[in-house]
Amino acid sequence: MSFQTVWFLLIGVLWVGYFILEGFDFGVGMLLPFVSRNEADRRAVLTTLGPVWDGNEVWLLVAGGATFAAFPEWYATLFSGFYLPLFLILVGLIVRGVAFEYRSKYGKAQWRQRWDIAIVVSSALPSLLWGVAFANIVRGVPLEKASSGSIEYVGGFFNLLNPYALLGGVVTLTVFLAHGAHFLALKTAGDIRVRAHDLAIKLGLVAAVAAVAFLLWSNLMLPSINAKFATLSILTALFWVAGLAANFVRREGYAFLFSSIAIATFVSGLFTALYPKVMPSSLGSQFDLTITNASSTEYTLKVMTIVAVVMTPLVLVYQGWTYWVFRKRVSASQIQNPEVGILDTLHL
Repeated sequence: MSFQTVWFLLIGVLWVGYFILEGFDFGVGMLLPFVSRNEADRRAVLTTLGPVWDGNEVWLLVAGGATFAAFPEWYATLFSGFYLPLFLILVGLIVRGVAFEYRSKYGKAQWRQRWDIAIVVSSALPSLLWGVAFANIVRGVPLEKASSGSIEYVGGFFNLLNPYALLGGVVTLTVFLAHGAHFLALKTAGDIRVRAHDLAIKLGLVAAVAAVAFLLWSNLMLPSINAKFATLSILTALFWVAGLAANFVRREGYAFLFSSIAIATFVSGLFTALYPKVMPSSLGSQFDLTITNASSTEYTLKVMTIVAVVMTPLVLVYQGWTYWVFRKRVSASQIQNPEVGILDTLHL
């Protein structure tokens, strides 16, 4: 197996981890006003994310860094062609982080309400745009060779907003909502758990319909990937249905597990559909970016592989330990003085 293939697989694994972990993260953020009835509820919901949300974003940073180092041509074309949607995603992630940190710094209800709106919007925007971006990559975008000899994106922003890509955005949005509901049902107690459980079933069914439509469209539109993509599509559907069934009988742990496996299978299917391409061109296969013409040198990939072998297990152990330490359920009854912000306590 070549180093190019190894790094394509590793980048795929990083995106799988990001979509699973940041997926429930986004889902919880979007569900905040729907599972909460008062400030104690909202504080309890956000407490489930408190120890992990910033660690989940590390998967995106590593995926981006690995793409830059292993496949610089892919990175350059992706970030220049998808500049506006990626910029909007970045703005969403920044606003979301600020909202988490600042909503409880002041005790006024209006202050918290504004940050709650920011959390919902900044969770929904990346959830939608990641689906749009990945659907466009699989479908193919207008790439051609520039005068400098490099492959460049020659479309515009609205080229990315085609029906297939928008359906992909709806899929990730609804899947993350259902995934977040599974997580809340697993991590909370009391009324929040009941609301999350009910929402998981409804949202899961909506996500299933959108995902089936997207997978069928993908198989029909891209016959060259039909054989290898169809099997993963069927597995994705089976795992998702298993998660809904587990949620129905109130086995939240299995529901979240099957939901995670379904997302992993879905993302794996997208990367399987791409290989050995990293960005197909809709203007002709001669302009495709592949793991060969977009990669760094063999020596660079070899050094990166050595570093990854040493560092990756350490990161996984640390993040796994974090989830283990904060594994217990959270309830609104555990929140003391929910209406008092940190700045207000200075005047008490």
